[in-house]
Amino acid sequence: MPTSSSPYSAFAALLTSNGFSISPAELHGLLLGRSCAGAGFEVDSWMVDAAELLGAAPVDNVRQALIGLQEMVKAELTGSEVTVVLLLPSDDAPLSERAAALGQWCQGFLGGFGLVAGDTALSTEAMEVLQDLSAIAQVQNALEESEEGESDYMEVMEYLRVAPLLLFSEFAKPEAPAEKPSLH
Repeated sequence: MPTSSSPYSAFAALLTSNGFSISPAELHGLLLGRSCAGAGFEVDSWMVDAAELLGAAPVDNVRQALIGLQEMVKAELTGSEVTVVLLLPSDDAPLSERAAALGQWCQGFLGGFGLVAGDTALSTEAMEVLQDLSAIAQVQNALEESEEGESDYMEVMEYLRVAPLLLFSEFAKPEAPAEKPSLH
C-alpha cells in the first residue's frame, strides 16, 4: 500500500493545504485525551478545543474530517472492541517519523486529558497511565532505525491502544441519564 493513501497522510495533506501545521497525531491525541477525561462527544466543544490547537476555526472540509475523526473515536470508546486505532504514519514511513508522531500523539492526549480532567483526583492506575504517556512523549529521539527500535515502537503502540480505555472507563460519564442525582 503506498504511503500517500494512508489515513494519516491524507489528513496531514488536508491540514497542510488549509494552512495548519499541526500533526494529525496530535489532533487525534487531543480528541482521545479529552474524550477519555469525560468530555463526552458533543461536536461544538470538540471544535472549540480543536480550533484552539489549530490556532483558527477549522474550515468546512477540515471540520468534516474532525467530525469524522470524533465519530470514529466515539465508536471505538463506546463499542465492544477493546482497542483504539491510533492516527499515525503507516508502517512503511521511517521509524523516526513514526516515533515523532507517537510523541505528538501523547502530547495531544495529555493536553486534551488535562483540559477536561483539570484538578480531578486520579486513581493510581490513571496516574501511572498519564506518567507513561508523558514518558512516551519524550521517547521519539531514543528509537533507532533497527529491529530493536521497531519492536520497541510496536510495544508502545500496543500499550497506547489499550491504555486510554482504562482512563475512559474511569472518567467517562455514562451516556444514559442518571435516575437520581448522585451524592458527593
